[in-house]
Amino acid sequence: MSILRSALPSLTGFAVFAGFTAAGNVLKPEVIGIGPSLLLLALIFLTIMWCAFAVVKHAEGLATILGEPYGTLILTLSVVGIEVALIVAIMISGQAAPAMARDTMFSVIMIVLNGLIGICLLAGGLRHKNQTYNLQGANAFLSILVPLAIFALVLPRVTHSAPGGELSPLQAGFEIVMSLSLYGVFLAMQTVTHTDIFRQPDAGDGDDAHHGAAVRSIPYHVIGLFAALVPIILLSKKLALYVEFGIAGIGAPIALSGFIVAALVLMPEGLSGVQAAWENKLQRAVNICLGAAVSTIGLTVPAVLIVSWVTGHTLELGLELADIVLLVLTLVVSLITFGTRTTNYLQGAVHLALFAAYVMMIFDLA
Repeated sequence: MSILRSALPSLTGFAVFAGFTAAGNVLKPEVIGIGPSLLLLALIFLTIMWCAFAVVKHAEGLATILGEPYGTLILTLSVVGIEVALIVAIMISGQAAPAMARDTMFSVIMIVLNGLIGICLLAGGLRHKNQTYNLQGANAFLSILVPLAIFALVLPRVTHSAPGGELSPLQAGFEIVMSLSLYGVFLAMQTVTHTDIFRQPDAGDGDDAHHGAAVRSIPYHVIGLFAALVPIILLSKKLALYVEFGIAGIGAPIALSGFIVAALVLMPEGLSGVQAAWENKLQRAVNICLGAAVSTIGLTVPAVLIVSWVTGHTLELGLELADIVLLVLTLVVSLITFGTRTTNYLQGAVHLALFAAYVMMIFDLA
């Protein structure tokens, strides 16, 4: 019975996909109108979220078996898989704006560095006052995040080798090679040569355990993880269609679609990070949050560049000026926040203020 309960999210995901496939054009948003489309969007959204929580659950099981930093790495890479599937579905849906993928990746960075980090530091700081983490580990994340973010999301806007915020073929090729190379070096550091800097300092036995995860065998969790990922990938294109139609139908800004997708992808992982900070395991929260931001730039950007090249879709990565200001400000504040060995709730409040500014700017159509 417990195995069946564990498989229920995956089975539901496959069932929902089968239902939409069998219905064919009958359930197309253009046919049923805005009201029913929003209801079906909610159904798809909740189904994908349920499957995403199942992915995190199985990743947590593997994390408990393998320990840190491998546990957090598995969780991060699993979420990246979901993120890439959703962004690619948006890109190839046929009506997506060239900047849709960019907006989603920018939303991931802003949600992670400001929203999740802010909640973690505020909640943990209010409960434990000052919290400690491994400064070298946080600096390793930021040292790769800053140059990759600037090159991928800022440089295309200020160069003139390609129109608008696009990358020229030479820039795109260099971005793919540089991102994958640096991320590969970072993984080697995180998992082989410097694993100690990604662990909670002065942690006792069992302090790195992922409590609350139902642990079985490695094959069980691997199969369960992929079984939950597949329906997410299958439903991602359906989600893209209903998100685009719903955004246009209610007259919301197009950037909101990127925010919705990013929030969907990050919610399960984000809750895990907040719980870790609440339990005074700030290093795990740092690994999850900063790891998500690094993987978004290091893996998702090359993935969407390759897809755009294969499919011939135009991809605009360069941010607008207001977003560039928010990105640079966020990176500077993050460097200040993780410039000392302890954090407090004031820093969390600052990051949440930046997150509120980002959300405000989404709806500022002036």
